[in-house]
Amino acid sequence: MALNDFISGDPNLRDLLVFHNVARALTSSLDRDTILRTIMQQMEQFFEPETWSLLLMDEPRKELYYAVAIGQAEADLREVRVPLGQGIAGWVAEHGESLIVPEVDRDPRFAGLSKEKIAGANFRVRSAICMPLRSRLQTLGVIQLINCRLDTLSDYTISFLHVLCDYAAIAIENSRSMERIHELTITDDCTGLYNVRYLYRQLEAEIERARRFHSRFSLIFVDLDHFKAVNDRYGHLVGSQLLVEVGQVLKSQVRGVDSVFRYGGDEFTVLLPESGKLAAQETAARLHSALREKIYEIDGLTLNVRASFGVATYPEDGTSVHEIIRSADSMMYLVKGLSRDNVAVAGFGILPSSHAPPS
Repeated sequence: MALNDFISGDPNLRDLLVFHNVARALTSSLDRDTILRTIMQQMEQFFEPETWSLLLMDEPRKELYYAVAIGQAEADLREVRVPLGQGIAGWVAEHGESLIVPEVDRDPRFAGLSKEKIAGANFRVRSAICMPLRSRLQTLGVIQLINCRLDTLSDYTISFLHVLCDYAAIAIENSRSMERIHELTITDDCTGLYNVRYLYRQLEAEIERARRFHSRFSLIFVDLDHFKAVNDRYGHLVGSQLLVEVGQVLKSQVRGVDSVFRYGGDEFTVLLPESGKLAAQETAARLHSALREKIYEIDGLTLNVRASFGVATYPEDGTSVHEIIRSADSMMYLVKGLSRDNVAVAGFGILPSSHAPPS
């Protein structure tokens, strides 16, 4: 007799198997979605809902989004948001309380909900079980089970559901902790940008991808002009805040696929995947103008920023991480040595600029 067949004949052993499967998922994977999906699949087998979903809290926006949902509905719901207080899931998230609604039509809080699509399914919502996922008095998300067999529910099964919700909350907390640890290893403490360690890792990945697909990418090296004078005159706190704002300007001017790094001190780099030399030159010119035109108001001071830019492109300007960085860096130093406040591109030299003073 197979183990599952043996266990299925004993309800207590079946419940133990559920806990075993969930605990194994928690200890064998660091991927949040994999763990949550395992937990939801165990719930589906135990409670047999017609459909289910797990929503997570977007705390800054005070709304829920669908992290896991049954079947094809998951793709349809990926962009759907549920404000706090709206519908059953929104009510549970707002109040932090479990909710069992035997007949949705008769509950005045959710009048008309049964006529809506839930989790992308075209059927009437008759009943719902919705429970918050809580940790440290904070609601992390909501589990929603639609049209379960409520006549089979008992105090034991409800307690069982609460335990599974606790497992889900642990998975979410662990995932968030891992994300925070990962962020600390790849971000710069001062600016919040990616750090130089992560730059080297990303450059290695871009080189591998460019070799495989015969594509290009470019790197822009940025060095602020006379930044030491800011620190000497106004202090390092003002200088640090200026670095933060410069980083924000750089991020605001590039594509979502591009990455901005603090290389060190007053130096930044911008990685441009799938960008040839002309596109990179245009981006560098745009960044140059954006930094120059921005007025930086810090602690009652009004400051301006000037910067020197160097641009290099894979593979013509280098085929290794160090060669690409050296090429972009040397172009930046070419600007520093001749005029400052301008852009130089490997293979072309310093660009004409109405901003740059005569050398």
